[in-house]
Amino acid sequence: MSNNGAGLNLAASLDRLGTESAFEVLERARQLAVIGKDIINLGIGQPDFKTPDHITEAAVKALRDGHHRYTPANGIPQLREAVAEDLHRRHGVDVNPDHVVIVPGGKPTMFFAMLMFGEPGAEIMYPNPGFPIYESMIRFSGAKAVPFALEETNGFAFSAEAVLSQVNELTRLIIVNSPANPTGGITPKEEIDKFCEGLEGFPHVAVLSDEIYSNMLYGGRQHTSFLQYPALRDRLIMLDGWSKSYAMTGWRIGYAVWPESCVEYVTRLCINDHSCVNAAVQQAAIAALKGPQDAVHKMVSEFDGRRRIIVDGLNKIPGVRCVDAAGAFYAFPNIEETGLTSRDFQNHMLEKAGVATVSGTSFGSWGEGYVRFSYANSTENINRALERVAAAL
Repeated sequence: MSNNGAGLNLAASLDRLGTESAFEVLERARQLAVIGKDIINLGIGQPDFKTPDHITEAAVKALRDGHHRYTPANGIPQLREAVAEDLHRRHGVDVNPDHVVIVPGGKPTMFFAMLMFGEPGAEIMYPNPGFPIYESMIRFSGAKAVPFALEETNGFAFSAEAVLSQVNELTRLIIVNSPANPTGGITPKEEIDKFCEGLEGFPHVAVLSDEIYSNMLYGGRQHTSFLQYPALRDRLIMLDGWSKSYAMTGWRIGYAVWPESCVEYVTRLCINDHSCVNAAVQQAAIAALKGPQDAVHKMVSEFDGRRRIIVDGLNKIPGVRCVDAAGAFYAFPNIEETGLTSRDFQNHMLEKAGVATVSGTSFGSWGEGYVRFSYANSTENINRALERVAAAL
């Protein structure tokens, strides 16, 4: 049991829960702004664009039309069918809508996957540096969190050989993320081919592929979805959603395609956890997938321009080097030559320069020497931030 200082005996498992430091940086930035400090926020990972109007109007119409009640725990059929159609359009794959489960955001899929595969004695592998909730939820489940390295010299793509070399009889689940948070790295199709081929020798291992940034690739790069590997379907969880592509972070809606054998269990978890997803938001999600995609293309094009500015700008700052950010909306520069630790760099830039970034160690111990910059901010603010960083160093 864990005593929280208030005389309450809480479950010891709570001490294994981590957090997402980007929100802590956001709160500190807000506090500084309240007292009058000019803060440029390159810390939080959310689009600075508003949700497209036709999506918002669909939600308003749904409320006016009476979509106020409970919905099926796995999502309304019309939305699950729209997801299947969208996946066919984007990835050329056929997905059974009955294998799609709608959830309030991306994190519930991660949470449920860890609960389903993680327990004492089991091992779950995850990328490091990587999204911090992976490691947090693995540890919470009681499983052993086994990291695999994403290295700058490899463009922060994972190495199939290196990952597979760590698999053993205790491995239950491997988490992959491409395009990746926090690095912006993309794992090329050739490497994914090797990985999926190698997994044939480990039929007991499932895969959670976090593809939430699948619409955000640059420089002519193409996304490779794990759904495109039929031999993996019976042990693949593919996570995606609306938060990033449609600037809908606050709407809290996402989905995953699950193996048929897992659908019943994850649906039960939904019933126990949140009952169902907001009815009107599901109608808005249908409008997002079936409506015009112009706003998505425009947003990604704008991110591409900002990407070039921030990568070039960071590489001009003495002591800083930054590999090309291939996807998502993050740059992950190496700051070792500044002589600062990642955490000191983050704090120095926020407190002294008025620029919010996130320490690489917030994404795992192998993030030391790096800092995440989100370019989900205006070109003007990115240029101002680069000037401030250079001056502060």
